Amino acid sequence: MTSSRPPLSIVAAIAAAPVLLLAGFAWAGGWIGPPRIGGATIVDALERSGGRYAGYRRAHAKGICITGRFDASGAATGLSRARLLARGSYPVIGRLSTGGGDPFATDGRNVFHAMALQLTGPDREIWRMAMDHTPIFPVATPEAFVALQRASRPVPATGKPDPAAMKAYLARHPETKAYQDYIAAAPLPDSFANGTYYSINAFRLIDRAGASHAVRWAFEPEAAPGALDKAKFAELPTDHLFTDIGARLAKGPLRWRMTVTVAAPGDATNDATILWPANRQRVEAGTLTITAAQPEENGACRDITFDPTILPDGVALSDDPLLPARSAAYSSSFRRRALETPGPSAVGKTLAAKEER
Repeated sequence: MTSSRPPLSIVAAIAAAPVLLLAGFAWAGGWIGPPRIGGATIVDALERSGGRYAGYRRAHAKGICITGRFDASGAATGLSRARLLARGSYPVIGRLSTGGGDPFATDGRNVFHAMALQLTGPDREIWRMAMDHTPIFPVATPEAFVALQRASRPVPATGKPDPAAMKAYLARHPETKAYQDYIAAAPLPDSFANGTYYSINAFRLIDRAGASHAVRWAFEPEAAPGALDKAKFAELPTDHLFTDIGARLAKGPLRWRMTVTVAAPGDATNDATILWPANRQRVEAGTLTITAAQPEENGACRDITFDPTILPDGVALSDDPLLPARSAAYSSSFRRRALETPGPSAVGKTLAAKEER
């Protein structure tokens, strides 16, 4: 007589399913497995080192919205099937900003300048980028980023970081010291318009055959180079960079060429502190044209996170551990400021005054 009972293996699998599901949730939540740095931890560290300004982004707090278009050349279609790299013109919403969490900080600081972009394809597919004007990053891991913020936290008695804490941190992280030396010696662009903006992290382009190509990209300016005199920061108007970009756009559009650099075997894709050699293959993927800037409170960029892990088909993440951590931090920062009264643009009056003149 044939039994109607299911095989024991099936019963065991059904019984195990809820356990595996709960284990998956526990792992994703960080309750089991190796400890991971979450977005809230990163944002907490940023607030404690740079200050907490309700209603503003927790990093790159001082910024303006920009709009324009990306004209893809089609030259990168051999590397990627992404529709946004196929020959054509695509609308862009973006943001220019300076480093740090203080939306009222002076532009006379030796900090990185940043460009964030959202490209939208004809099928509404989105590609978001968040780039700095430096080709390297001060840390390679989320853990090191949090440790750097903690070492940079001002001491109440002096309002400055504890020298002993920073010395101890740098002893453990020579890559951060190398970044500090780089940014101290490198020219600081005197305009957002003449900075080159780098993806910093590596990504992967996926071609039509499914092959993967490790890349980094950069947006190189058409504007002539120029540098701020770091010895005269105190003389610089508070909103110099923002006044300048408004004045330049009043005269006409600003342009950058997007160049894609392809990694060679052995190039680090999981460490944003390491430059790739200059002789790597480069492809000019298109031209970014910015036509207008708007104060953030009435600009289209205000509620965009510019999470660099939001990618179109044909572009994928690399093994760089900073990428998922950046996504988590951007999300945490957005959730916090969404519950707060939006802060007015720190440079809104500057732009408005420029437009009236």
